[in-house]
Amino acid sequence: MKKAMKWLTTNNIDYVFHDFKKDSLDSKTLNSWLKTVDWEILLNKRGTTWRKLSDDVKENINKTSAKNVMLENTSIIKRPVLNVNDVIHVGFSEKKYQEIFSK
Repeated sequence: MKKAMKWLTTNNIDYVFHDFKKDSLDSKTLNSWLKTVDWEILLNKRGTTWRKLSDDVKENINKTSAKNVMLENTSIIKRPVLNVNDVIHVGFSEKKYQEIFSK
């Protein structure tokens, strides 16, 4: 998150930051993301939130259960989630951001 925000600021790109860990995430927003991004990309299976889930939940994860897990535990969502003209981008890489904003 910090790298993405620093990159956007350094490149004079206005953005609105929504901390869905603190300010929650509604089902409508998550559904809109899932229309363009696969749930497996959005779900962070490397973090501690994933590791804390029960084995039953992890073994039986699918799009529906992943959505429920993400709404209940927003910290399991990969960040940053960037919405540019209703196209969703997940994660930060300087090269990717340069491509997105050079268009």
